[in-house]
Amino acid sequence: MGARLVSDPQDPSDSARLKVLEARISAAKAATAPTPHMKKDYSQAQVAWRMVIELVAGLLIGFGIGYGLDTLLGTMPIFLVLFIGLGLAAGVKTMLRSANEVQERRLAQDAAEKRDD
Repeated sequence: MGARLVSDPQDPSDSARLKVLEARISAAKAATAPTPHMKKDYSQAQVAWRMVIELVAGLLIGFGIGYGLDTLLGTMPIFLVLFIGLGLAAGVKTMLRSANEVQERRLAQDAAEKRDD
């Protein structure tokens, strides 16, 4: 049987080599780490698109319900107009809620930055 070489954990040269190896591994991990494609906070464009989608979704849902009821009951534009108006109101309400949420987040962020200063 061949002789096995076992390194001594107390040997300072092994400890130094291990530290160098750990530094190289952490540098390699940092180099290959995926970069975040988006900041933690929402950008202005994302918020704007979210609000547009909420408004359009409210309108489309109102249109669908109104058209469906009008077709079912045979009363062509009455429910269509009514539910498009309700869908618009719901979309605007949701947009305002989103805007308020973004504003509160920004105010909290500003307060945290002032506190850190």
